[in-house]
Amino acid sequence: MLRIGSLELSSPVVLAPMAGVTNAAFRVLCREQELARVGAVSGLYVCEMVTARALAEEHPATLDMMRFAPTETPRSVQLYTVDPEWTYRATRLIVERGMADHIDMNFGCPVPKVTRRGGGSALPYKRRLYRDIVRAAVRATAGTDIPVTVKFRVGIDDDHITYLDAGRIAEDEGAAAVALHGRTAAERYAGHAHWEHIATLKEHVTSIPVLGNGDIFAATDAAAMMEQTGCDGVVVGRGCLGRPWLFAQIHQALAGDPISAPPTLGEVTAIMVRHAELLAEFHGELKGCRDLRKHIAWYLHGYPAGRELRQQLSRVATVKEIAELLAPFADSPAMPENPDAPRGRQGSVAAKVTLPDGWLDDPEQDGVVVDDHDLHSGG
Repeated sequence: MLRIGSLELSSPVVLAPMAGVTNAAFRVLCREQELARVGAVSGLYVCEMVTARALAEEHPATLDMMRFAPTETPRSVQLYTVDPEWTYRATRLIVERGMADHIDMNFGCPVPKVTRRGGGSALPYKRRLYRDIVRAAVRATAGTDIPVTVKFRVGIDDDHITYLDAGRIAEDEGAAAVALHGRTAAERYAGHAHWEHIATLKEHVTSIPVLGNGDIFAATDAAAMMEQTGCDGVVVGRGCLGRPWLFAQIHQALAGDPISAPPTLGEVTAIMVRHAELLAEFHGELKGCRDLRKHIAWYLHGYPAGRELRQQLSRVATVKEIAELLAPFADSPAMPENPDAPRGRQGSVAAKVTLPDGWLDDPEQDGVVVDDHDLHSGG
């Protein structure tokens, strides 16, 4: 059980928003897998991150990214933002049009194109700007049942740790929960997440739920994180790539029930076809099949599928092609090798996080202006 403001979830598991991955098709697929394996949909499945300015200006691509399936409830969206005014305007649009039931704020993205403008995991270093943005979002949802939550990283690097201040400020400003990825921006996705920081944040932030994020690749990892840190819930990102059934397994692990086995190769092929069908439904067949291509290696990770099949699937343009290529494997009982192995981005520690000139000079600087001009044309 996890309560986030007005939302009451029977499972404390959240799908992390991932660009190009957590669209409506993937979210529906995860929900279907949970329903099939445990008989209920219990967690929170978050939409791809969208940019507050683009949403406020009603860019068509951004509005399209905010589409939800009729079966999705609660509807959850994550906003990337660097400006309090755009934050307020975007959040008010969500409120006035009933576009979502939950709003998460992204202060965790470590990619250079974001941090060089002071966004993502760079922003909490500017404490007053960060406070103003969180305050703007909470103010825009005042009088509604829409909770605002905040996700951030440990800091920019080991010399610029921000997570305790970020948690305290979010709590003070009325956020309904906070989530911590246990790495700095400099670490990106390398090495191991520092779960001890999640435990420290839980001790520091006491009036709202604290969620942990980082290195949950197996159902038992989620249970271990909650036990070791005392956190109230978990946020799952890379671990579910090619494994939409992971949320059902985590549900089982946290409930103390037997964890269902990973699907056979034959069962995975049926899931892949279903994913293709959903992508075609939401995005059109050609675009949907192109989108599926990035998922192929994740789905077939550890299965004896062969290079030729993978190469053929990387060129598909129709759902029928996908189904025909996978048909010979439909009855395969093969199980994956090392199904809980890390997947997705790994990378190495950045030598230096790319930041705006003078960004580290004064964390209390007033009147910070961040240029997000090139980041508001879509997501």
